[in-house]
Amino acid sequence: MSNVFRDLLRKVGSGNHTSESLTRIEAASATKMMLLGEATPAQIGAFMIAHRIKRPTGEELAGMLDGFDELGGKLEAVAFDRPVMVLGIPYDGRTRTAPISPITALLLASVGQPVVMHGGDRLPTKYGLPLVEVWQGLGVDWTGLPLHKTQKIFEETGIGFVYAPQHYPLTNRMWDYRDQLGKRPPFATMELIWCPYAGDAHLIAGYVHPPTEKMFQIALSSRGVTKFTTIKGLEGSCDLPRDRTAIIGLGNGLATDDEGNVPIERLNINPREYGFTSQNTSLGTTEELVREIQGTLAGKPSEMTQSALWNGGFYLWRSGICPDIEAGIAKTEELISRGSLAQKLQEISQKITAISKLTFQPV
Repeated sequence: MSNVFRDLLRKVGSGNHTSESLTRIEAASATKMMLLGEATPAQIGAFMIAHRIKRPTGEELAGMLDGFDELGGKLEAVAFDRPVMVLGIPYDGRTRTAPISPITALLLASVGQPVVMHGGDRLPTKYGLPLVEVWQGLGVDWTGLPLHKTQKIFEETGIGFVYAPQHYPLTNRMWDYRDQLGKRPPFATMELIWCPYAGDAHLIAGYVHPPTEKMFQIALSSRGVTKFTTIKGLEGSCDLPRDRTAIIGLGNGLATDDEGNVPIERLNINPREYGFTSQNTSLGTTEELVREIQGTLAGKPSEMTQSALWNGGFYLWRSGICPDIEAGIAKTEELISRGSLAQKLQEISQKITAISKLTFQPV
């Protein structure tokens, strides 16, 4: 048993009136001890549920990210012309609405905006559809690539996927705890703002509950991250909704405020004002989803195509490629009709097939 971890557990698990928040250094230590198995199973389970009940602070999330970064694999920095967009999406997947982010990633990469995604398989607590299965359905299998081969794909195509079971195996030991507890621990919040890329990045983080955005702001500011975007998206993802106003926070690299945080500029955009109906694309079977995505890439009009245009317009504007959202929507429609997204998908699939056959070691 770890006596050091027991002391940290006492701080967060002492009840409403006497519990304390961890310092950033303590949160980093607790994270590493859990990932490395230095804390006992009883300690880890108790900590996870106690920390969830207490609710994490922004400083604790910053410390958790410190510990996560120290032990985890990352894609190396690449000399791209633009900061890499890193999409923070819940690891436990989707159950109600169709994920749009693979289309968004293909769109961005097709115009020179590199993208990094990350996640795993069907995981607790939702056991929803993960992005890696969507990519597999589209003919792109990230799961068998070691990190140095994923790096090569990323450098050549502008899209990378950090597959946690392969690239960060230490996290595998944590999933049984999540399943047994039946609730998302603060680890699930931290993953949304983890950046598995070592270079200049623009972090995009989805969330559900408004207080989470404030925690993001504090955690990222504490770590010197000034360029980020928060989105109250579909099922906590980075996908903009069509059934309500999209609530977005823009961290634009401005000077910190009196509390030491990077200011968030609020942006509320209504899809109806841009000509879209208020209907999200519902999630059916994986096979149905893949066919819908393939239809969108082929230029077939559908509800998913409308969601792709809405998201594409925003992301092309936010990345600085288009001067406004209207221009971004028009550009997205042009790229889809031209077949640029379908070509990018084919390029990635072919690159993975070719690189998977090569035998080489990272430098």
